[in-house]
Amino acid sequence: MTAQLAPLTQSLLSAAKKAGADTADAIAVDGRSVSIDVRKGGLEQAERSEGLEIGLRVFVGQRQACISASDTRPETLAAMAARAVAMAREAPEDAYAGLAESHQLAMLRSADGLEMLDPAPEPDPATLQEDARRAEAAALAVGGVTQVQSASAAYGQQAIWLAATNGFSGGYARSSRHISCVAISGEGSGMERDWCGEGRVFQTDLPAPEDVGHLAAERAVARHGARRPKTGAYPVLYDERIASGLIGHLVAAINGASVVRGSSWLRDAMGEQVLPKGLSLHEDPHRPRASASRPFDAEGLQTRMRDLVADGILQGWVLDLSSARKLGLESTASAMRGTSAPPSPGTTNWALTQGDASREDLIAQMGTGLLVTSLIGSTINPNTGDYSRGASGFWVENGEIAYPVNECTIAGNLRDMLGRIIPANDARAHVSHVVPSLLVEGMTLAGD
Repeated sequence: MTAQLAPLTQSLLSAAKKAGADTADAIAVDGRSVSIDVRKGGLEQAERSEGLEIGLRVFVGQRQACISASDTRPETLAAMAARAVAMAREAPEDAYAGLAESHQLAMLRSADGLEMLDPAPEPDPATLQEDARRAEAAALAVGGVTQVQSASAAYGQQAIWLAATNGFSGGYARSSRHISCVAISGEGSGMERDWCGEGRVFQTDLPAPEDVGHLAAERAVARHGARRPKTGAYPVLYDERIASGLIGHLVAAINGASVVRGSSWLRDAMGEQVLPKGLSLHEDPHRPRASASRPFDAEGLQTRMRDLVADGILQGWVLDLSSARKLGLESTASAMRGTSAPPSPGTTNWALTQGDASREDLIAQMGTGLLVTSLIGSTINPNTGDYSRGASGFWVENGEIAYPVNECTIAGNLRDMLGRIIPANDARAHVSHVVPSLLVEGMTLAGD
C-alpha cells in the first residue's frame, strides 16, 4: 500500500518549494475499512470506506500553515501548496516551529520486524457478518439475556508515508480486526447492559466470536438487579478493562503540550514520586503485533523504549519538537499528527508493573468497597487533579462480591490516588495499554 504514497509526498514537497516555502513536510494516508452489524441474526448495517488523504505543512521563516485534501491531481497539489504558503505568510511567528535537524532523523524508516500488517487477505463481508452472527447467537444462548443490542465485526488497513525537505522519507502500513457484542439483561427500567470487544492486528490472534458474545452476555446478566451503593469513604478496585484509563490521566498530565501551558497537575513533579515505590510505567513503541507500535514519530524521529515512571519516580515529559524547544529539552520522539494539523505529543504502547496478587485477592483484601467495571462521564480538573466520575460495578462485603451497583459517583485527587494504588496481576499482554486491576484505598463514594 505504501508504494504509491512516497512519490505523492515528494510531489507535494516539490510543489511547496515552487510556491515559495522555505521548508515543508508532507503526509499521505491511504486507508480502507469495512464493518458489519448484525441484529436478530440478520444484517443490520454494513459500512465500507476507502480514501486517500494528503496533508502539507509549510514554513515561511518561523511561520507555518497546514492544509489537507483528498484529491491528488497535480493541479490540486499546486493549489494546495500556493494556498498553504499564502496562509503561512499571514500566520504569527512561532520561534519554536520547524522541522527536525538532519542528525535527529530516524535511521529506521519502515516497520520491518514489528508485525504491524497482517499478510492474510482482507476478509469478505460475508465472513465478517458470520462472525457477528456467531457472537450474537452465543450471547442470546446465555440465560437471563433478553436481547442483544449490537454485534459487530470489522476490518481495517492503513498505509502512512511521511516525507520532509530535511531529507526524511519513510512509511509503514498497519491492519486491525475487531469483534464486539453488547448484551442486555432484564426489561423496562430494570434493563442492564454490558459488552465485550476484542481487537487484534493479526486475524489469527482474534478470539472466537462465541467467546466474545458469551462474555458480553455473562457480564450483562451479572449486572441484573443493580442498585445504588452506600455513601462514604471506601476502597475502590478498578477492573482491568478500565484500569488503563486511570493511568491514562497520569500520561495526559505529563504531555508536553499541557506542561508548556502550565495546565497539568504534575507540572512541578519532575523527579518526584507519582506512583508507589516499585511501580514503573514503561513505554515501548516497538512491541510486535501491538496496535500503537510505530518505528518513527510524526516528525521523522526514531521512537525508542523508555520509562515514563521508574520505581515510582517521574522520569520525563512526553515531547514533540515544539514542546521540547519551549521547555529547553530534547524531543522524546512522541509527535503524532493527522493530515490537517501540525504535530502534537502523544504516547504509544505502555505497561504498568504488575503486582503479585490476583484480582480475587484484592477483592478479599478490600473487605467492604466497590469493584468498578464501567465509568461514565468525567470531571477532571487538569490543574489540580481533582477527580470525579460516574461508576457502576459490584459492591463488595466481607471480601466477596455481594450485589451489582449503578448510579454512583467516585471522587478523589489523582495525585493522592495514584500514589497509593495496589496493582493485581491480571493485565492482558496484547493490548496497547497493559494495566492490571488497580485497588485505590479511601476514595469518596456518593450513592444512597
